[in-house]
Amino acid sequence: MNLTRHHGGIMILLTFAGAMLLTIIPLSDGLRTLRPDWVGLTLIFWCLALPYRVSVTSGFIVGLLLDVLTGTLLGQHALSLSIIAYVCVRLHQRIHIYPMWQQSLTVLVLLILHQLLTLWIDSTIGRPAMPPSYWLPSLIGAALWPLVYRFLSAVRINFSVQ
Repeated sequence: MNLTRHHGGIMILLTFAGAMLLTIIPLSDGLRTLRPDWVGLTLIFWCLALPYRVSVTSGFIVGLLLDVLTGTLLGQHALSLSIIAYVCVRLHQRIHIYPMWQQSLTVLVLLILHQLLTLWIDSTIGRPAMPPSYWLPSLIGAALWPLVYRFLSAVRINFSVQ
């Protein structure tokens, strides 16, 4: 993530910080299962909007920070967010021309991929199986994608993030 040559690097960092804050805000047990993957959504947006600035390395760094913040196995989110960033950067030109409903479906696939990789790592280290409600954050994240996209696009335009 090269933040010195381009304008708006601080705003990219602030959006990731906001996503991490939304991720660690304490919620009741019922609401915790409904919390979307804010960091994943933010990473997907910036990888699609600025693939030359936010890419695999950014996904890895953000994933490591998320691992530290949430207390998960170090590298768990780093691996899955790096793979998501790679897919986004490789397909960003195709995804941009999709209508919003197809973008939401693509985001759903990417968020499910993130959860599958996390579940695979959890099962490898011996954590118990997850209930079916484990998949709800991906569905909610895909449903919220149009709002997240519009909000982060407004941030990008208002603060001239290039």
